[in-house]
This record gives sequence, structure tokens and C-alpha cells, in this order.
Amino acid sequence: MKTKLALAAVLAALALTACAKKEEAAIAVDAAATEAAATDAAATDAAATDAAAVATDAAGAAVDATAAVATDAAAAVTEAADATAAAATDVAAAATTVVEEAKK
Repeated sequence: MKTKLALAAVLAALALTACAKKEEAAIAVDAAATEAAATDAAATDAAATDAAAVATDAAGAAVDATAAVATDAAAAVTEAADATAAAATDVAAAATTVVEEAKK
């Protein structure tokens, strides 16, 4: 009877040891998966940060280009207004000359 009890105790000890090793292996796999997920998350975060920087630069360039176009357009409008005013002055002078000639 004592032999059977000792054999059962040895078998129980072996079974518990096997179970403990399985749990350690599962924990090691979980740690590796967690590490890989953390690395992937860090890479994703870095990529998102880079994309945000590129988008910010592109938006700044678009604003600068829009401001340059608006400035050029304003200069063109001012130049056209000046030319129209000069033409109106010339027309008024010509009309005055015609009227003066007509009075003679």
C-alpha cells in the first residue's frame, strides 16, 4: 500500500511539474506577443507622427502658395485700376480738346 501511495505521489508531482512548465511556456509566448504588439504600436505611432508632419508641411505650403497667388492677384487688380484711371484721364483730356476745338 505504501508503494502505491509513493508511486501516486510521484505521478502527482510529475503531473504538477508538467503543468507548471506548460504555464511558463504560455507566459513566455504571451510576453513575446505583448512585446511584438508593443513594437508594432510604436512603429505605427512613429508612422502616424511622420504622416502628421508631412501633412502639416503640405498645409503650410498650400497656405503660402495661396497667399502668394492672392498677393499677385491684388497687384494685377491695382495695375489694371491704374491703367483704367490713366485711360480715363486720357479720354477726358481728349474730350476737353474736342470741346475746345469745337468752340473755336
